[in-house]
Amino acid sequence: MSCLVSLTLFSMSSVNIEIWSDIACPWCWVGKRSLEAAIASSDHKVAIRWRAFELNPDAPANAPEAVDYVARLADKYGTGRDEAEGFIARMVEAGRSRGLEIRFDRIRPSNTFDAHRLLAFAYQHDRQTELKESLFRAYLHEGRSISDPETLLAVAIETGLVASDVSAVLDGTDYAEDVRSDEDLARKLGITGVPCFVFTQLNEGISGAQPPEVLSDAMDRAAQR
Repeated sequence: MSCLVSLTLFSMSSVNIEIWSDIACPWCWVGKRSLEAAIASSDHKVAIRWRAFELNPDAPANAPEAVDYVARLADKYGTGRDEAEGFIARMVEAGRSRGLEIRFDRIRPSNTFDAHRLLAFAYQHDRQTELKESLFRAYLHEGRSISDPETLLAVAIETGLVASDVSAVLDGTDYAEDVRSDEDLARKLGITGVPCFVFTQLNEGISGAQPPEVLSDAMDRAAQR
């Protein structure tokens, strides 16, 4: 993974973290837990914004039923089943170490574009982090299709967003430009893998589901700026 930052996004008194991630990314959920642990052990005020990144923009809008994820990974990376099983086992264990139960036997590969549109909407209503968590759980644990409008509506309502407002977003194209803008900015910053935590005061990005200590150190350095 790469996360090379070459420009400053903004600067405020709090520690500002812009996070590029995709809901269809187990490591991103693990990384979210690491960040939460880092924040919980810190005295710093932290402002977070979740940015859109599609790992597979060509994923189907009509998600299939749960798939043989071992075969899917083996085909994607050109490896055997044993290697793919090992990769999944490492992700499951990493999730378990952060209190997560990632269920690859339930995952329904889904297009995440509309989910990212909904997250951009939720940011405007101060519910983005809550929705992000609910979408991770829906996709990676419950095996729900996050390209399905009814699922997205239900998850958003569970998160506390207003049903009529959410329906209006899902029925139209609102926030599509926000998603494209995030993805364009990721390319400009050199972000090619997620999660990527960009600490704006440091003009620095940290890739991958790093331990909380790594993120805590970056937060301390950002606060000193």
